[in-house]
Amino acid sequence: MEGLEGDLRALMIASLDGDAAAYRVLLETIRWRLRLYFQRRLSQDPAEVDDLVQETLIAIHNRRGTYDRSQVFTAWIFAIARYKLVDHFRRSGRRRSVPLDDAASVQAQDESSGADAAHDLENLLSKLPAATQALIRDIKVRGSSHAEAADARGISETAAKVAVHRGLKRLSAHVRNGMDAK
Repeated sequence: MEGLEGDLRALMIASLDGDAAAYRVLLETIRWRLRLYFQRRLSQDPAEVDDLVQETLIAIHNRRGTYDRSQVFTAWIFAIARYKLVDHFRRSGRRRSVPLDDAASVQAQDESSGADAAHDLENLLSKLPAATQALIRDIKVRGSSHAEAADARGISETAAKVAVHRGLKRLSAHVRNGMDAK
């Protein structure tokens, strides 16, 4: 997913900068991903899939100026798709119900939660200095060792450990304070 995210994000940024060819490639790539997304959710109503794909592509086109270049692109796309799906269910007066025995399989198929988590992670990490963000991504997200991450950044392993520890402590405090405010 990380490679696809980077590719799509690069295409979106190029298209925002006026590259029409990048925009065509972006829309075509998004089109088939959205088709899969809606097919999984509308197995009882396959005729609606194409309409929802088109509605979502139009919404993405109309809102492309609101995309924040520092944010996760796939989370932005699938948030729009999710809103279009909810609107579809409201219009059709349907509520999706799943027997409790099948609930685990429905949750396991929802790839948008990963995109939401990535979006939330990026929002949290943006509160930290860039060097600390990079270390946390390398060590905690990508699974690099402290030594590998430190070598890549030209710092000591101890400095990397301290920076990650302090960064995680700051993020924990930020999350805790956000929860207290609610």
